[in-house]
Parts: sequence; structure tokens; C-alpha cells
Amino acid sequence: MPRIRLPFTAPAVAPGATALPLAGGLGRLFRSGAAAPGQVYGAPGQGRSTAISVVTTVVLVAIWFLITDMGWIKPLFLPTPQAVWGKFVLAMTDGVANSTLLVHTEWSMIRVFGAFALSCVTAIPIGILMGTNRIMRGIFDPPIEFYRPLPPLAYLPLMIIWFGIGETSKILLIFLAIFAPMAISARAGVRSVGIEQIHAAYAMGASRMQIIWHVVLPAATPEILTGMRIGIGFGWTTLVAAEMVAADKGLGFMVLNAAQYLQSDTVIMGIIVIGLFAFAFDLLMRYIERALVPWKGKV
Repeated sequence: MPRIRLPFTAPAVAPGATALPLAGGLGRLFRSGAAAPGQVYGAPGQGRSTAISVVTTVVLVAIWFLITDMGWIKPLFLPTPQAVWGKFVLAMTDGVANSTLLVHTEWSMIRVFGAFALSCVTAIPIGILMGTNRIMRGIFDPPIEFYRPLPPLAYLPLMIIWFGIGETSKILLIFLAIFAPMAISARAGVRSVGIEQIHAAYAMGASRMQIIWHVVLPAATPEILTGMRIGIGFGWTTLVAAEMVAADKGLGFMVLNAAQYLQSDTVIMGIIVIGLFAFAFDLLMRYIERALVPWKGKV
């Protein structure tokens, strides 16, 4: 009797999921999520990535332990995690660079978040005005676009000449680094509003201010929040440059002071602390974004 050959049937894959040749837990970790109810196919990048991020962090730390414990890199260039942790404990208790880590952190947060608050009350309204008024766009667009590509160190000397070496020049330097991306994001958010929505509001008798308040601002909010996230990142980046100016406290000052004495464990500890604070604030902004604009990416 001749054999009957059945057609090959591939294993079933949920709609929106990607079949990867990975077995066990690793395959489940990197497999994309199934499509949401009511959808046939999942959107690109859909699904949570928290577990992958945790595994990546653990792997990077493990590589750090391996490289330093095996002595492949000298401690001067890359200290061990134990040395960095010991420096962190020392900074919390006895202090480094004439102050404890809490004092350095407090001064840096005052400078960064002070500049961030000042940017929020100036850059966002100006960005909205640039998007809704051609006169305001003509006034503010040239100076913003001119100084935006400049590195903060380029106009740091002018800050010192104009405002001295006190806190004003430090906060203004960080403020200028945050201002441009926030204003541009607010303007882009306003310009992204669908003209159909505006025409519909006018057809229902809305005034210009009602359209700006009830149509333009809600539609521009996702871009504004994204600009805030980008801006605070620029603020932390500029912190080290700002604290080069006659500072005696601050995380940036602590890192620069340690670099002068080749204390790489203190440098890496300071970098980690700055990164953790910046990442924590970014997570907070993501939560606020999900709460304020739950429709983002769904329409």
C-alpha cells in the first residue's frame, strides 16, 4: 500500500506574535506579545519589555564583575563593583569632596529642577504661541534655531561674563539647554493637530481660544510631554558643565574633582547616581504620560 504523505503544518502562533527559534524561557522572554483584543495583527514593537531590560542589566553587571575580577582591565580605568559600592557607602557617611553624597545630590537637583521648572513656564507657552501665531513664530524661531545646535560649553563663558560665577549662571546654562527642545516639541505638537478637528470645532461654533484650549492643547500634549522628557535629559547632561563654574558642591563637581585625582571609583559612582536620578524621573514622566494621554499610539 503506498504511503500517504500529510502536508506539513507549522506550529500555531498567536496573531501578532513572532515565531523565534528559541526554546524554553528564553524564547518566551523575547517573543512578542499577542495582538490586543479587537486587533488582527499587533503593532510593531507591541508588548512589554521590562523583563528583557532586567535581564540586560543583570548581564551587563555580570560582565563588569567578570572583567574586573579577572584583571583584564586595570582598576585605574575600570574599578570593581565592590570598590564603587564602597565609595558609595563612604560618600553617604563620611562624604567626598568636602560634602556627603546627599548634599551633592541636593545641590544638583536644585539646579536641574529649578532650570526645568523655569523652562516649563516659559518654553511650553512660547512653543504653543509659535505653533498658533505666525508672528510669534517669526520672532522666536531664529534665535532658538540658532543657539539650539550649540554645545553649552560654547556659551558658558558668556554666562560667566554676564551673570558672574554664582548660581544664576549655572541655572541659566541648564535652562538654555532644556528650553530649546521643549519649545520645539510644543510647537511641533501644535502643528500636528489635524485640520479636520479644527474645522469641526469651528463648524460647531467654537471660538479661537476654545479651539486652542479644547482641541490644540489636548492634541499637542503628547509632544509636549516628550519634549519635557528630552529636555530634562539635556539638563542632566549640562549639569557637569554648569558645575565647572566655581562650584564646591554638586554631583558634577564631585565627578570633576575626582577625575583630577584619578579616582575612577568616585567618577563611576557619580555617573551611576546621575543616571539613576535621570532614569527615575524619566519613568515618572512615562507614568504621567500614560495617565494624561492614554490615547497616545491608539488613534
